[in-house]
Amino acid sequence: MKFLIATILTALLSFIAGIYISLWWSFAFIALLVALLVHQRAGKAFLAGFLGLFILWFLLIFWVDSANVGVLSGKIASLLPLGGSGWVLMIVTAIVGGLIAGFAAMSGSYLRSSPKKNI
Repeated sequence: MKFLIATILTALLSFIAGIYISLWWSFAFIALLVALLVHQRAGKAFLAGFLGLFILWFLLIFWVDSANVGVLSGKIASLLPLGGSGWVLMIVTAIVGGLIAGFAAMSGSYLRSSPKKNI
């Protein structure tokens, strides 16, 4: 249940932050905060952050790509070594975003479980 809540919160809050904050790295901060608030082991936190942002970015990329009938993604994919496939470009882009959010969420999980030292 925590996994599903963390995944949905990461996707939803990243979408809202993308609208109002408009910084490309804001989703990593959101994933870190969600992992701090919803305590999970590091592996599950990584997977929740990865899946939340992977699904969000893929849906957003698909929406933009369908608005221009795949012309832009086809041209960008032809510049990269992707064989001109817009679908591969969309998947690779979503994986990159998912990895960033996953590592941020894993960092948040480790921050929460780090031992407290009395000074």
